[in-house]
Amino acid sequence: MDSVTETVYEFFVVNTPPLKTIFLGGPVFLAWAFTCLAIAGWLKRDYQWRTGYTRKLFHVLIFGTAAILEWRWGTPLVFLFGGMTTLAIGYAIVRGRGNLMYEAMARESDEPHRTYFIIAPYSATLIGGLAGNMVFGSTALIGYLVAGMGDAIGEPVGVRFGKHRYRVPSMRGVRATRSFEGSAAVFLICSLAGVIGVWFCPTLEFTNTSFLFLSIFGITCALLEAVSPHGWDNLVMQFVPTWIALLLFGEST
Repeated sequence: MDSVTETVYEFFVVNTPPLKTIFLGGPVFLAWAFTCLAIAGWLKRDYQWRTGYTRKLFHVLIFGTAAILEWRWGTPLVFLFGGMTTLAIGYAIVRGRGNLMYEAMARESDEPHRTYFIIAPYSATLIGGLAGNMVFGSTALIGYLVAGMGDAIGEPVGVRFGKHRYRVPSMRGVRATRSFEGSAAVFLICSLAGVIGVWFCPTLEFTNTSFLFLSIFGITCALLEAVSPHGWDNLVMQFVPTWIALLLFGEST
């Protein structure tokens, strides 16, 4: 077994929760994931919330839960929660068009590839989360906060206030745009996510230059979100900001 394979294997062994935790926590996490999806779907169906709002509500709830679990109980519970969330999303995808939970996530603007643009962002989320934890350990909390708060705010603000739009890379022939108004909101909220993350991450600390560093951090996150491919920004917005936070706020800085 080569060193990389051995490192990955050990990472999964160390962070796989014990059977007791799986049996006790799994049903709770599964119920919570279904509840988050159902709330988002209910708001769309009964209160005519736009999909840009409902999918990001679900996004915030899931990332927020992962951030709390990482902070209080560590990566094994994040793994378990991720697995249960995957089951909930998989159920919604199997049920498909017309299902309350499917419609909460599937943008009409992504036709005819609505399902792909559910699967792709969630795959990006899983890959980004695993890579962040594997490389950065508990500091991956920064990535959860940036993706869960900063990245999530761009689309709703763009839906409500976006007047100045620009094209972004996309796949499957779907025309994708973002707005400068949404990117400005991403900058502000990512800066706030940076403050919260540095405060709660033991490997990070504030210094006399923290205000300048937070501005650099927020601008960098906004630029990353602006150029990330449609559907795959959750990967970039977890991994890269965590690395940047370590460079800017690491204890050796």
